[in-house]
Amino acid sequence: MRLAIIGTGYVGLVTGACFAEMGNIVWCVDKDKKRLMELKEGRVPFYEPQLSEIVSNNFREKRLLFTDDYKKAIPDADVVFICVGTPPREDGSADLQYVLNAASEMKPLLTNNTIVAIKSTVPVGTCDMVEDLLNKGRKKKIVVVSNPEFLKEGDAVRDFMYPDRVVVGTEDERARKVFLELYSPYTKRGQAIIFMKRRSSELTKYAANSFLALRVSFINEISMLCERIGADVEEVRRGIGTDRRIGMQFMYPGIGYGGSCFPKDVKALIELGKRYNMDISTARVTDRINQLQRENFFKKILNRFGGRLTGLVFAIEGVSFKPNTDDIREAPSLYVIARILEAGGKVRVFDPIALKNFMDYSGLYTGENKRRIYIAKDYYDAARSADALVLITEWNEFRRPDYRRLSKIMRRRIIFDGRNIYTKEVLLENGFEYFGVGI
Repeated sequence: MRLAIIGTGYVGLVTGACFAEMGNIVWCVDKDKKRLMELKEGRVPFYEPQLSEIVSNNFREKRLLFTDDYKKAIPDADVVFICVGTPPREDGSADLQYVLNAASEMKPLLTNNTIVAIKSTVPVGTCDMVEDLLNKGRKKKIVVVSNPEFLKEGDAVRDFMYPDRVVVGTEDERARKVFLELYSPYTKRGQAIIFMKRRSSELTKYAANSFLALRVSFINEISMLCERIGADVEEVRRGIGTDRRIGMQFMYPGIGYGGSCFPKDVKALIELGKRYNMDISTARVTDRINQLQRENFFKKILNRFGGRLTGLVFAIEGVSFKPNTDDIREAPSLYVIARILEAGGKVRVFDPIALKNFMDYSGLYTGENKRRIYIAKDYYDAARSADALVLITEWNEFRRPDYRRLSKIMRRRIIFDGRNIYTKEVLLENGFEYFGVGI
């Protein structure tokens, strides 16, 4: 098929590259000429395993094309995917300006047989709105389909190639046949392609992410209770997670969730409920617990040092919101670093991938803060002369450090483990003080 992808951000580029990998001709459209030039040179503007190779190979084979001109991409497309950002407004609701701008710009270029699909995470009713916009003044109807993405950062290519399911919101029979054919290479292994109403599809994305975020917040709230009553959250987690009705996924205690999806989608679901005079209390509490968990973790640091951090140095290990990505949006590390700096402390920061994004986009590496933030070369460089090591992101290379080396280079042997990746008994044997989550 001939496809057009509007937006070369995280969702758009993964979608376009993976469709091209199966032989489709894909035009990716973006207004950012600098980004387009980088992509043509084989440089992906964010870190995602396997993606660079797929982009380069398909660009070389002329299956994946890049342009800033809608006129090149839209007229011959069988399906146009809208994959632009829907950033949160101050009240938490989704800002649809980029979706509506994309629809307006493509409108005069669409043929009667073109199907428009929205992959961006959008509030319920957005497909109706876009369809009305596209069909105003048109005799033959343009069909708009909801086709939400379910990609995990750090594993997005695999998620696209081997999906648990593909959700398509449409009641149009021709669109149904087109999407069955388009996704057939990815669903031949028995994965389901689920057709439903458009509004059901739009809500499914918010509901799925909010439920997963709820699981994270649930085990984190249990971890807070464990700390008060002397229980071990790791034992509790195994005790409940081995129940097949519950399972282990997204049941890992830690400093809280971050990224571009969970925080935004939970807040958007709360706001969606308000629009329909409903209090989505589970989403509201999920969001509140996530914030409390960050606060609770920082209080451990503050309490250990008697409420005074002035002049103390902290090694921050990991700034991305999760491993295998350079995404720092809503990352728990930003909260912890900001609080340490506010309390008069200094930080030595290391992350295998995300340091540039931290310096450029965190808003912390500016002004007077620059003098109190050291950008480290590696894990041990961050720990040098530190009063405590603070583990934020559970990168694999952080899991088995050389404790003897740490003992020699740290000023004090104290570790705050925000992801429970270290074994408390091993650290105690090596002379460290250990503070985990819920243990």
